[in-house]
Amino acid sequence: MGIFKAYDIRGVYPKELNEKIMEKIGRAFADFIKGKNIAVGYDMRVSGPKLFDAFVKGVTLQGKNVINFGLTSTPMAYFASAHLGADGMAMITASHNPKEYNGVKFTREEAIPISGDTGIMEIKDKVDKEEFKKVTKIGKVTEKDVKEEYKKHLLSFVKGIKELKVVVDCANGMGAQDFSLIQKELLVDVVPLYFEIDGTFPNHDANPMKKGVLEVLKKRVIAEKAELGIAFDGDADRVFFIDNEGELVPSDFITALISEEILKHKSNSLVLYDLRSSWIVPEMIEKFGGRSLRCRVGHSFIKQKMREDSAVFAGELSGHFYFKDNFFTDSGIITAIWVMNLLSAKNIPFSELIRPLKKYFNSGEINSEVGDKEAKMKELAESYKKGRVSWLDGVRVDFDDWWFNVRPSNTEPLLRLNLEAKTLILLKEKKEELLKIIRS
Repeated sequence: MGIFKAYDIRGVYPKELNEKIMEKIGRAFADFIKGKNIAVGYDMRVSGPKLFDAFVKGVTLQGKNVINFGLTSTPMAYFASAHLGADGMAMITASHNPKEYNGVKFTREEAIPISGDTGIMEIKDKVDKEEFKKVTKIGKVTEKDVKEEYKKHLLSFVKGIKELKVVVDCANGMGAQDFSLIQKELLVDVVPLYFEIDGTFPNHDANPMKKGVLEVLKKRVIAEKAELGIAFDGDADRVFFIDNEGELVPSDFITALISEEILKHKSNSLVLYDLRSSWIVPEMIEKFGGRSLRCRVGHSFIKQKMREDSAVFAGELSGHFYFKDNFFTDSGIITAIWVMNLLSAKNIPFSELIRPLKKYFNSGEINSEVGDKEAKMKELAESYKKGRVSWLDGVRVDFDDWWFNVRPSNTEPLLRLNLEAKTLILLKEKKEELLKIIRS
């Protein structure tokens, strides 16, 4: 079954993922989780309630109890799971995928993620074989509204937010619920875009990384003379930012800026950053008294590394930002709070705040179709063996004045290239050189 992915379950409803399959997934997950109580929520997708009911039926058929916290964002689901002391959690969502998709994200106790390597393939095997434990007593379902506790948790991250004008694009997704919980407690003047929760996504896809999706937000920030634009994805675990000049702020710059703010309160702490990030990120972390550590891409890897090393914060280029004080999980709304914190503290335009970070030149991510991904990466490592070669995630090679990383896609015959250089001329030269090898 192709719906079982590296980090979650996703498929088109009802062709690939339907109530019959979801009930089996619920049964398999219930058998997989050692404890008795499983928290379950769902997002705004039209198929959500039906798939939720099927999943809950599967869980209770296996004798496990369900804590139903209803319509929720993924960050609130993580919070609910950890806050309520659930033994496992299932969030019915397909994140930023188009409206016809749905899926499930899983965690163990304390919101510890379950990936392909740590349980999803085991759940798949149980579903495929339909081998479920025999039980004598069906589990119970209890409803629990955690919004007030979640609101208090979110407000604990607010540190002197001043009167800012902010345009917020929720894409008709769950970011609307999260932002609305705290909006009245802040001094900010909010210009709302698409706050009506609607899983048909009538205005635009709930994927801020998709070309064109942020154009309305960019124009509105300029028209409103706002200090900031905020864009959430569908389940609100990812977030992107627009500066006062209507330009997208790179996510690695956000990692650098939030690191500075967090390190004011927690000096000498460890911050993780994804290996595609600019050199400016570790430079900024260390400048402000922190310790930096490069890590591989992917939420389950980052969360595990954060727990192992007690990192206070981590950021990814994909718009995921992780906080130790949020059970080591990612949260769009907490990230937005931190950005409003730092804009209030600095009291200068966002565009001026990020200008010093534009020290290097980067390519962005460039995809190339490749037959033998492993062989091609080995060829690159051999071609550039005079540099410092790392196999942390794909192949990365660092030189004194430039670096590149090439990673394989998990699901497609693609290699993803990122490179950065100290000059634009060198960037263009090395980009051409690398693509010639990759695409030969």
